[in-house]
Amino acid sequence: MYGEAMSDIDSDKWLEAMKFEMDSMGSSQVWTLIDLPKGVRPVGCKWLYKRKLGADGEVTAFKARLVAKEYTQRPGFDFEETYSPVAMAKSIRILLAIAAWYYYEI
Repeated sequence: MYGEAMSDIDSDKWLEAMKFEMDSMGSSQVWTLIDLPKGVRPVGCKWLYKRKLGADGEVTAFKARLVAKEYTQRPGFDFEETYSPVAMAKSIRILLAIAAWYYYEI
């Protein structure tokens, strides 16, 4: 992916999108740099790229995302548990009922 983006005719736009992503992560304090503990393997990362198209099919923006290669992690070695928060349907219905009662705009 990275190699393709850098050899693309729009490589300058991809580099700009990557810089924007890194600046955004830095300003949002997404991570904290630390010394890697002995015996710990770092989780790799890779770049994903996407051209955003307008209604007319023309490219409107170049998006770059830096994502972790979580598939390289080993259960029991690199992590113990996984958790993905999901709202229960009952909770969503209650919130919608409250919003309707008070005429909130959703």
